[in-house]
Amino acid sequence: MSSLFVFLIVVQALIAAALVGIILMQRSEGGGLGVGGSPTGLMSARGAADFLTRATKWLAIVFVVLSIVLAALAAESGNSATSINSTLDRSTTPEAPTAPASPAPASNNDPLSGVAG
Repeated sequence: MSSLFVFLIVVQALIAAALVGIILMQRSEGGGLGVGGSPTGLMSARGAADFLTRATKWLAIVFVVLSIVLAALAAESGNSATSINSTLDRSTTPEAPTAPASPAPASNNDPLSGVAG
């Protein structure tokens, strides 16, 4: 894995955690896990809701764009592997089936060799 890929995955995880936190702080229609408190505080409820809504929007946009970038990087690095073939590139002739391996003979030192299972 390249260091850029690892860095972007870490950034993606941080954005995801921030997005979860911002969403949980918002007041739902039923009052759910919203931030309580009086509207006379430092920030009014309307201003806090506006900030949380905007933060959610921008974090979601960054999350989706970063997901697309990470998918493109993963697909690009996966194309260089020679062991992975496309379904269309595979041969259509079936391979001959191999005979199943014969079981190993039981050793004389096995105390359970005479027990029927």
